[in-house]
Amino acid sequence: MSKLTSLIRRAPKRFSAVAIMIAAAVIVPVAALAWGPDRPTFTFASPAPYVTFNSITDNPDIKDERNFVRIKEDNSTSTFTDNVNLTPGKVYQVSVYYHNNAKTSLNDSGVGIAHGTKLRMEVPAVIKPGVNAALAGNISATNANPGTVYDEAYGKNATSGDIAVRYVAGSATVTSNGAVNGKTLPDSLFTTGANLGYNNLDGELPGCNKFAGYVTFKIRIDQPNFTIKKEVNTDSKTWVDGTAKTTPGSTIQYRITYQNTGTSQQDNVSLRDVLPANVAYVPGSSLIANATTGGVYKPTIDGITTTGYNAGSYQPKGNVYFKFSAKVADKAALSCGTNTLKNIARATTSGGYKEDDATVTVDKECKPPVNITVCELSTKKVITIDEKNFDATKHSKNLDDCKIIVKHITVCELSTKKVITIDEKNFDATKHSKNLNDCKTVEVEKITVCELSTKNIITINEKDFDAKKHSKNLDDCKIIVKHITVCELSTKKVITIDEKNFDATKHSNDLAKCAETPVVETPPELPTTGAGDNIVAVLGLGSIVAGVAYYVASRRALGL
Repeated sequence: MSKLTSLIRRAPKRFSAVAIMIAAAVIVPVAALAWGPDRPTFTFASPAPYVTFNSITDNPDIKDERNFVRIKEDNSTSTFTDNVNLTPGKVYQVSVYYHNNAKTSLNDSGVGIAHGTKLRMEVPAVIKPGVNAALAGNISATNANPGTVYDEAYGKNATSGDIAVRYVAGSATVTSNGAVNGKTLPDSLFTTGANLGYNNLDGELPGCNKFAGYVTFKIRIDQPNFTIKKEVNTDSKTWVDGTAKTTPGSTIQYRITYQNTGTSQQDNVSLRDVLPANVAYVPGSSLIANATTGGVYKPTIDGITTTGYNAGSYQPKGNVYFKFSAKVADKAALSCGTNTLKNIARATTSGGYKEDDATVTVDKECKPPVNITVCELSTKKVITIDEKNFDATKHSKNLDDCKIIVKHITVCELSTKKVITIDEKNFDATKHSKNLNDCKTVEVEKITVCELSTKNIITINEKDFDAKKHSKNLDDCKIIVKHITVCELSTKKVITIDEKNFDATKHSNDLAKCAETPVVETPPELPTTGAGDNIVAVLGLGSIVAGVAYYVASRRALGL
C-alpha cells in the first residue's frame, strides 16, 4: 500500500467525549494487509465508468485514495498518518475518507449512484505489548465493483503491558458538502456497519468528488479486558477445554463462555462459532444462560454458526454461557485414520475480539481393498479392480463376456508381397489386398558377375548390379600369379612360391644357400716315406681293381 503523509484537509475539529463501551479483546500481531482488494485505478481527469470506491490515485486532497484510513493524537499540533504509538490515557482521532469514483454524468441516469453505502470499522479491543495493531475501515455498496474496499491504519502498543482501545461515544461524525455534514453515526459502525450518504444517511451516494466525505471518530486508550473460553462435550457429562474424542455420526455439544474482566460495561457483545468441515449445527439447539435468564439455560435463536449472536451488555465481572449441539459426519464422509476437527469461537465487542478453540478427533478404520477380476465391457479386457468400484454398467463378473470371436481372412500383405492370415477387423486397404494375385512376384533375372573387391565370380539379381562393385567381364576375376623359385631358409629346400608371398626373412633368391654341404673328415697327416711308398700304394690299388674285374668276368661266364 502506498503510505501518505499529507494532511487530511477536511478533517472535523470538534468531537464529543463520552465513553460508552470498553473493548478488551486480545489481538495478535497483524500482517501488513494495508489496502485492498487489488482493483482498477482511475484519475481525477478520467474517473470510473461505474460505481467503485476510493480507486483514484491523484486525489488533490489525499493523493492515492486507496490509502483512506488515517490516525493521529487528538490535539491541534499532530497530523494524520498511517502509524502512531498508542499511549494509555490519551485520545486519538481516526479519519476515513469515502468517495464514489463514478463519473458525474452517470448520476442523472442513476447508474453512477451507489446504493446501500456503508462504512464498517474493525478496531482492536486490546493490544499486546509491542504489537502494531490494525484499525481497518471497510466501505461497501450493493452495486459497487468491488463490493467492498478496505484500508488500515496502525496503532502500536509501545508499553510493557496490555492496552485497551475504547470508542469515545458519539464521536463518529460525518464531514460532507451535503445535508449529512455533522451527522453522528450509530455504534453499528463497529459491528454491522453504518450507512453513509449525501442528503441523508440512507446509503445513497452519487458519483463525483463533491459528494465525497470523511468519517472521523475518537478512541481512548484504556485497560479493560474480557475472556472467552471454548469447550466441547462428547459424552453428555464432561466439558473439555482442549481435545475430546468421539465417533462418526455422533452428536456433541459446544459451549462458549464470555466474561467481562475489565472495569467498564461492554455493550453488544457478539458471539460466533466457526464449525470445521464434517461438523454441522443442529437447528434449534442453541441455549443461553446469563443474568437476564437468572443463570438458567433458556432456548434462543439460531445463528451462532453463521451471522453470530448478540449476547447483550455486561458490567464488569458479568458473564454469559452459550451452548449448542452439532453432529459429526458419518463414516463415509471422513478420511481414513484420525480426523481432527478444530472448532473456533469468537467474542467481539465494539472495539475488538478474542478467540478460543476446542478440538474433536474421530477415528475411521479403513479395511484394505478386496480385489476382484472382471471383464471390462468397453475394452473386452479382463482386469482386476477394487470390489467397491464394481459397476455393472462397465464391468461383468462373467469373464466369458471378454471372449472375442475372431474372423480370420487371407490377404496379400502389400509391403512384403506375402500371403498372410489376419483378423478381419485389422484389415487395412493401405496395407493389405484381398486379391492374392497382388502377391505374385515377377521372377528376378540373375546374372553372373566378377565381384571386384574379392575377385570372386558370383550370381546376383540384375537389378542389384553396381558397376563400382561388379564387372560383367569375368576375366576381371582372373588372377595372374607369378611364380618364383627360392630357397626356403628354414628347411634349406628349393621351393616355388607366388612372387607376392616372398618374405626376405623366410626366403632367399640365392639357391646356393640350399646346396648340400658335405661334412669332410680330415685324417691325421701320415709320415712322409718317400717315392717308394707311393708306388706301393699304386700297386696295391691296381691289384684291387684287377681282382674286381676278374670277379665280374667270372660271374658273367657262369650266367649269373
